[in-house]
Amino acid sequence: MNLILMGPPGAGKGTQAKILEEKHGFKQLSTGDMLRAAIAAGSEVGLKAKAIMDRGDLVSDDVIIGIVSDLMDRPDVKKGVIFDGFPRTTAQAEALDKMLSGKGQKLNAVIEMKVDDEALVARIAGRYTCAKCGQGYNDNYAKPKVTGVCDNCGGTEFIRRPDDNEKTMRDRLAVYNKQTAPLVSYYKAKGNLHVIDGMANIADVTAATESVLSKLKG
Repeated sequence: MNLILMGPPGAGKGTQAKILEEKHGFKQLSTGDMLRAAIAAGSEVGLKAKAIMDRGDLVSDDVIIGIVSDLMDRPDVKKGVIFDGFPRTTAQAEALDKMLSGKGQKLNAVIEMKVDDEALVARIAGRYTCAKCGQGYNDNYAKPKVTGVCDNCGGTEFIRRPDDNEKTMRDRLAVYNKQTAPLVSYYKAKGNLHVIDGMANIADVTAATESVLSKLKG
């Protein structure tokens, strides 16, 4: 089973990918991880990617597809893969389809985690964690019971990711929406796009994802 999880930063793709890995044995493949793994392995395409990155240039589509192709031949992906952050453009989507077809495989489903931009900004821009135990909180709807004190461990130091702010989040959403619109149309036309509510709680998003997979298996 080969899947793409689509959704903007903070939509929960990583959480759902981990659940799918644990339940079904799929392998999550993210662009960054794929590049680092190929470079570390010293493969031909990995060395090509390293040379490009060392020059400060963007890695081309053909190199990315070459890396994905190599990974698809590994024994640990035989149960299926979850593409995360790839493809980003229609050209990459077409190249991915061609590469999978050459291996006698196909993309089974594209699951778009639909979100409300304003609600997502509030969710991400307000989040912070306990520096001691990692317990998550949010300025808007999940504050500690006692202000400044972690409910879980009693810690009093909290941290925020530098990019968890409204401006950065809006910029990232704008880029995502611009890049993703053509992909949504592309996969909708191919008939393998499934849209679920990414603003629901984790359990409900998981249930919706499992419903999509059940229909595919059935």
